[in-house]
Amino acid sequence: MSRKQIRAHCNDRLRVKVAEHLRTYSRTTGEALALLGRSIRLARKQRKMSEVDLAARIGIARGTLQAIEKGQPKVEIGLAFEAAALLGVPLFVDEPSRLAPEISRIDDKLALLPQSVRRPRSEPRDDF
Repeated sequence: MSRKQIRAHCNDRLRVKVAEHLRTYSRTTGEALALLGRSIRLARKQRKMSEVDLAARIGIARGTLQAIEKGQPKVEIGLAFEAAALLGVPLFVDEPSRLAPEISRIDDKLALLPQSVRRPRSEPRDDF
C-alpha cells in the first residue's frame, strides 16, 4: 500500500484519542454517530427545548449533551439512547413498542447458536 493509499484509508476513519492511545473508528461508525447526534439536535429544537432543559431531564451536564449532538464517540451509549428516547428519535425500530418483540426475535435466533465461539485450531505446521 502506498503512502497516498494509507493516508486516504486513514482519512476514511474517525480518530479519537483515548487515554494515551489513538482509537480509530470506521467511516460508517462516524456517520452513524453524526446521524444520531443531529437527529437528537433536530428533535430537541423542533420541541423548542434548550440544551440545559434536555440535559437536566437526562441528568447530564450540558457539555455532555453537546458531545452527543456532535456525534462524539466518547459519550456513553446509554446517555445518547436516553436523549433519543426522550425526544422520540427512533432507535432500531420505528415504534418503541416494537423493541420488546424484536429483542425476543433476536433471543430466539441466539438460542439456536452455540453459547461460545472459539477460534478454529490451527493445524500443526509439519511441512518443514
